[in-house]
Amino acid sequence: MATTDLERRRLARLRTYAIEQALARLDAEHPNLQPEAIVASICAYEEEGNIGGVLDKMPRQIDGQAYTTLVVVDGGDDKTAEIARSYPGVIVIEFPVNLGHGVALQVTYRYCIDHQVKYIVTLDADGQNDPAEIPQVLAPLLADQADFVVASRRLGVDKTSDRFRKTGVRFFSFIMNRMTGANLTDTSTGYRGLRVTMLADVIDRLEQEQYQTAELLITCLKRGWRSAEVPTVWHPRYSGTTKKGANWLFGFRYTKVVFATWWRER
Repeated sequence: MATTDLERRRLARLRTYAIEQALARLDAEHPNLQPEAIVASICAYEEEGNIGGVLDKMPRQIDGQAYTTLVVVDGGDDKTAEIARSYPGVIVIEFPVNLGHGVALQVTYRYCIDHQVKYIVTLDADGQNDPAEIPQVLAPLLADQADFVVASRRLGVDKTSDRFRKTGVRFFSFIMNRMTGANLTDTSTGYRGLRVTMLADVIDRLEQEQYQTAELLITCLKRGWRSAEVPTVWHPRYSGTTKKGANWLFGFRYTKVVFATWWRER
């Protein structure tokens, strides 16, 4: 037990050190940066073939407002960070090592909380989410109709062909709705709009290094925050393969996160 605790502390300190290095580089590249009230966050791990296509489609404004595009590069050995930095106005937080998608999201949330951002929209770096839909994802937040907005592929159009994943979307939505009393059709999408005051309430409860979508949604709903959905078009990846692993492994790990979070927040 002592050895396990020591290993956990060591890994936690290494993770903290890696995050501090990434934020120090951000401060050096953009001293005294104050992001806009709206931040569009893209977490990316070895997506050099896709990140440029996503950034090319980012809207010029959101509801007539300027916004900040933040790309969090979760380590990797390719040119994802280099490509993102080549786009004017794009802010990059680059981890020196891979820490996990959940950690990348937590760093995004804490950064926005610390800099008094009001709203965040998160989307994937692989081209499955259409950046042109960002204004409609944020619309319920800007209208103060919701605190957590899910972009639902089931309300919209899913152009992908993986039947197992489509079945999983329905299965996890059913389970999570029963757990939380919500009535959502797509609870496993990373395309979502978030109120930062809501994130400030839950950030210290988030633990997952991966598969954080379920953890965040269950935690927010259990703490009484309002949810809404908007339809979205879900596209196949521009190129490459998913980093989530084989379907059976993803399903197993995601199920563990769902039930562990529900047990913690019940």
